[in-house]
Amino acid sequence: MPSAPPAATDQPAAPTKQPPAADRVYAHVKQGVLERRYEGGTLLTEGELAEAVGVSRTPVREALLRLEVEGLIKLYPKKGAMVLPVSAQEIADVVETRQLVEEHAARKAVPASPQLIARLEELLARQKEQAAAGDLAGAAVTDRCFHAEIVRSGGNEILSRLYDQLRDRQLRMGVAVMHAHPDRITKTLTEHEQILEALRSGDAEAVVGLIHGHVEWFSHLARGEVR
Repeated sequence: MPSAPPAATDQPAAPTKQPPAADRVYAHVKQGVLERRYEGGTLLTEGELAEAVGVSRTPVREALLRLEVEGLIKLYPKKGAMVLPVSAQEIADVVETRQLVEEHAARKAVPASPQLIARLEELLARQKEQAAAGDLAGAAVTDRCFHAEIVRSGGNEILSRLYDQLRDRQLRMGVAVMHAHPDRITKTLTEHEQILEALRSGDAEAVVGLIHGHVEWFSHLARGEVR
């Protein structure tokens, strides 16, 4: 005789376990800084953050210490934490590092694999959609992913990890630039198309030259020579 099916239960699903309180504060503040909800120069207090995230002040302090190490804020005892503005020196340092890593990786990426070409086509299409929708934060994330794919395709894991360490600084700068210069997104999309076409054609030096010029624009920004 066949066994009866298990009886249905009305037990509610187990609640999803939340990340630790300090991690929630860390993610909240970091996302706010990267998306410019917390602008450079903004003073954040422990009490305000604790209330916003729904935690006590102890995990807030822990999260702020982590963010200070990453260079996004500066702590002031008994006052709070100030969001550090993006400085001209920081932009110049990031540009120099990006050029060294990206240009080297671009040479190694040629001839580009069909997988790399397909992935860059996908990211470029997404960035166009985000730009059309006015999603500047999303477009900045996709911009960073576009370049990171080229770096990873070079096959050097150490350089890829080094490049990943620039991620938050790149995102923060990218969002700031797109808000300050909304016309730049059109030029960015055009330059990404040119880089992709040079990769398709297998012209390594053309790819390197295009990436150099594309990234160099940020150093003009740092010197106040935006074109």
